[in-house]
Amino acid sequence: MRSDSRLSRMLHVLLHMARQEAPFTSEQLARMLDTNPVVVRRTMAGLKKAGYVQSEKGHGGGWKLSCDLAKVSLLDIHEAVGGPRIFAIGNTTDNPECGVEKVVNAALDDALAQAQALLVKRLAAVKLGDLAEEFDGLCKAQPAHARGQQHGH
Repeated sequence: MRSDSRLSRMLHVLLHMARQEAPFTSEQLARMLDTNPVVVRRTMAGLKKAGYVQSEKGHGGGWKLSCDLAKVSLLDIHEAVGGPRIFAIGNTTDNPECGVEKVVNAALDDALAQAQALLVKRLAAVKLGDLAEEFDGLCKAQPAHARGQQHGH
């Protein structure tokens, strides 16, 4: 099963946006993410609706940040991009009267609820500003020529 990388990809985009004054066009972001500009616009629409980015049309337009990175969590971005359920594991309800199905489902429900609560708590605790600081520290530790060459931008 292919994993959903919208959260990771949009965090990537937002951190790049935080380090550049000029707006990014959908085409530039699409090249960065190796995807189609339509996919970028569709995903960015959720971020815009949540107030994390803004867009301007026309010459010199594009996408810019419109939020304080210190106040926006990874969970906020996950929700804004319409991320999937945290876990795709689920129960079967083919035979609701079956005792085995009942105990299996109860055990899975409990384990998944605990795991989801832990992950949601962690995503809510990490702010984009934290990632930006880590990125800045990494950039300071690397030679200038190596910073942007790691993945083609």
